[in-house]
Amino acid sequence: MARKFLYFIAVCIVLVILGAIALSIWSREATEIAFVPRGEFVEQEPFAENAYQDPNMWYSRPGLGTNDPSRYQPAIAETAPDPADQDPSPQAPAAEQSLDAGNPLQTTGTVTGEAADPQTLPEFAVFFVPPTSYIQAGGDWNSKIDDATTNNRARIFLQGLASPFNRADELWAPKYRQAAAGAFLTDKPEAQQAIDAAYADVAQAFDYFIDSVDENKPIVLAGHSQGASHVLRLLQEKVAGTPLEARIAAVYAPGWPVSVEHDLPALPFPACASAGQAQCLLAWSAFSDDGDADLIMRRYEATVGYDGQPRGTGPILCVNPLTGATGGSAPASANLGTLIPDQNLSKGELVAGVVSARCGENGLLYIGDPPELGQGVLPGGNYHVYDIPLFWKNLQEDVVTRVKAWTAAQAS
Repeated sequence: MARKFLYFIAVCIVLVILGAIALSIWSREATEIAFVPRGEFVEQEPFAENAYQDPNMWYSRPGLGTNDPSRYQPAIAETAPDPADQDPSPQAPAAEQSLDAGNPLQTTGTVTGEAADPQTLPEFAVFFVPPTSYIQAGGDWNSKIDDATTNNRARIFLQGLASPFNRADELWAPKYRQAAAGAFLTDKPEAQQAIDAAYADVAQAFDYFIDSVDENKPIVLAGHSQGASHVLRLLQEKVAGTPLEARIAAVYAPGWPVSVEHDLPALPFPACASAGQAQCLLAWSAFSDDGDADLIMRRYEATVGYDGQPRGTGPILCVNPLTGATGGSAPASANLGTLIPDQNLSKGELVAGVVSARCGENGLLYIGDPPELGQGVLPGGNYHVYDIPLFWKNLQEDVVTRVKAWTAAQAS
């Protein structure tokens, strides 16, 4: 299981374009021609009412044990000493530059990923909606639920994207008939039909999830890319104005643009203003400092917000994953662990202190000059694929902090 994680990086070369299409190459005509389905939308038969009682309808859920991809826990890298901090000797004269000026990823080995003491953790349930793992040029508008390629990719992605939430005592991630990647590249009416159909599956899975968890247990909603878009829709249609709203401890929606002006006011929770805040929303989209986000911004400006108005030139919501607060910046030293593959793509490890984070005026998250992460980096310095792995350890700590804050508020 652990070794398969690095397919999350290796497969990115061709496959992970799926999740990033919605953000990075929306306006490329050639991509639209290649990925937008050319046939009519064909509605698939609805699932039976009890479909999600079947464990096979879930990638992650209680009881799967080591077969659950979201329960992955990476090893922790032991960083090599910085030469600038070492005492000079005849064998090792004083270094003229530190590792920070060279390769910051020099490590001396790894140690087993830490296992948290269950006694120190609050009980909570996570509902995580996977990103698109269905990319088939010229294919159908929606995936089939039993498509082996789509499902195998989804499990790989969950190992890198859902695993920061692995301290939850319940972690659920449903299968669903995903909208094709090309559905996010076009304004064709078939595209919205496909997205609606995918959401219908997610909503049905969510209903089963709610019926299955203890009625007093706090809930964390999370997803990435297409998954994040479905989570935000759940907030509007299943959570807002219901008793369930009081049980949501936090919402994580990275990899999907949330308009501060036209989306956020229509959602039941505000943007997170601090790391210790409960019942708030986190969202960000990662770029290198020299990245070119022009394509994203042009498409974003033309899309319609949750209030029915064009999003226009207003900023995208950026909650800094290193500080847990809206806007601002944090140095790489604040990064507790980025999930990075080894050269052989055989395992992943957490390396601390190598990626910074700064929310730009446009709402994008800039990450300086990040280390080499493989060929999953998209054109224009777009780190969409790594929105979560870049800040893996901080997110693992962040979610526990917010659930504890929710629990404390209930007790007061």
